[in-house]
Amino acid sequence: MLATTEEMLKKAQDGHYAVGAFNVENMEMVQAVVEAAAENRAPVILQTTPSTVKYGGLDFYFANVKAAAERVDVPVAIHLDHGDSFALAMQALRVGYTSIMIDGSHASFEDNIEVSRRVADACAPSRIPVEAELGKVGGKEDDLDGGKGDMYTDPEQAGEFALRTGVTSLAVAIGTAHGLYKGEPRLDLDRLTEIRKIVEIPLVLHGASGVPDETVKESIRRGICKVNFATELRIAFSDGVKKVLAEKPDTFDPKKYCGVGREYVKKLVTQKMEVCGCIGRA
Repeated sequence: MLATTEEMLKKAQDGHYAVGAFNVENMEMVQAVVEAAAENRAPVILQTTPSTVKYGGLDFYFANVKAAAERVDVPVAIHLDHGDSFALAMQALRVGYTSIMIDGSHASFEDNIEVSRRVADACAPSRIPVEAELGKVGGKEDDLDGGKGDMYTDPEQAGEFALRTGVTSLAVAIGTAHGLYKGEPRLDLDRLTEIRKIVEIPLVLHGASGVPDETVKESIRRGICKVNFATELRIAFSDGVKKVLAEKPDTFDPKKYCGVGREYVKKLVTQKMEVCGCIGRA
């Protein structure tokens, strides 16, 4: 069933677990994520970035997720990940997305507050939750460039940001990055602890693909309520396709290799749900 993220993240915060949020690129990845959620009785969030939206369209991905969600009895949300403008956020709202992220983290502190507040105010009448980001998650994924410089979230600023914007969740920068890591990432978990002391709304961890499971679990213990996974899902789907084509290079039916890609993604999603502690929480 289609749901918003507000209640599922509040329950996660109260229950000291996190909801897995998975970026999807096609029908098979949507099916894989929702099937894993249904089989594991887990709430789940499916996400699309601006470049994914550009590739297929907000309406196309919404229709895919809505159709999949209507087949199961666990809460399924569709979330705009890293919405890069007020206009795109409003388009997603009108299409029917049940959760919106506005990412003004590359702007100044005041400009980030302004655009985040505008989106939160616009979504409030429809009771659609809004995620924002303070600090910059590093690396590069899709067309998202984390940039350079001092990128970590300042705890005091985070408290002010949450109060002035009215957003319902906050993505924090504590050392994760989008895309693949060259070495083992080192997260500033003490900074996360300080942010949690000041910020009452649910906290979000971006760039979790490649972060050791125990580190993710510790971040959840310290207050993370939503964990984003993207790159690992793409790798899993591609590995499934490559396996079929390597073993049977004459295969021409997309259902044959995409079906294997789907199974690879489903297995990975189940494993990440175990890490997040959200299995059996629906």
